[in-house]
Order: sequence, then structure tokens, then C-alpha cells
Amino acid sequence: MQDMFKILFSVILIDNLVLSRFLGVCSFLGLTKDLKNSMGMSVAVIFVMLVSTAVTYPIYYYLLDPSGLGYLQTVIFILVIAATVQVLEAIIRKAMPPLYDAMGIFLPLITTNCAILGVMLINIQETYSFVNAIMSSLGAGLGYTLAMFLFVGVREKMETSDIPESFRSEEH
Repeated sequence: MQDMFKILFSVILIDNLVLSRFLGVCSFLGLTKDLKNSMGMSVAVIFVMLVSTAVTYPIYYYLLDPSGLGYLQTVIFILVIAATVQVLEAIIRKAMPPLYDAMGIFLPLITTNCAILGVMLINIQETYSFVNAIMSSLGAGLGYTLAMFLFVGVREKMETSDIPESFRSEEH
């Protein structure tokens, strides 16, 4: 039990995918302008990470690795992530059309979000148990969320701050 919480908090605060490993930066930078969109993207990333981990873990440990096909892990993991994103996209399109419109191209880009593939590969590299892999994925998603919210706050503060004349661009 202690290992699970150690993994969870380590991935959130110390090995944060965005802030220390610089993974998932594309969607991160594109959606940190608005808190609502950031929250939607964060929930989507957490969902995809958890489902993808739950699916890829048994595929790797019960099919690929015993058969000597571990070299196919990246291809298989990307297929699982893509399928998960497609299901999520359909759900969001039906259930939350405004969020679907606001996320635009960034929702399908979750498929190519290297943070999600990175988590799958890190879980295999660290030889986590299934439960620890799920905790790692949850922590990675929560760390992504934390980084998103921090940057939303910074961007909002920058937009509302009184910028000295010497630092203003000519556009203002």
C-alpha cells in the first residue's frame, strides 16, 4: 500500500511528465489558456491513461512478452491509445458538444500525446505490478492536471497584469 502512494505522489510532484520529462507539451501549451478547457483535457488525459494502462498491461505481460514479441509493444500501445481516444471523442461529442468544440484538434491529438505512450512504456520499464501501473498512470494524469492548472493561473495572471510600458509589445 505504501508503494502505491509513493508511486502516486512521486509521479505527480517529482517525476511530473510535463515539468520534468517534458512529455505532452503540445496539448499542454495549446489548452492552458482557459481553465474549463484545461479541466476537460485533463480529465480526458487521465481517462485515456487509465484505460490504456488497464488494456496494455495484460497485453504486454500475457501476450507479447511470453511470446517474445515485446518489440511490438510501441505499435500495440499506440493502437490501444488510438482506440481509447476514438471512444472518448465519440462520448465527448455526444455528451458535451461545447467541450468537444473547444478542444478542437487537441482531442484527437491525445492519440499522439507522447505523455500517454511514455507512461505505458515507463510502467513496463519499471516492472510495476498491475495496481502500481494503474497508480502510476493516475499519478501521471494528476501531475499533468496540476501542471495545466499552474500554467492556466500564470497565463491568466499575465493577461490581467499591468505591464510596464518598456515591456509592452508594439501590438498593444
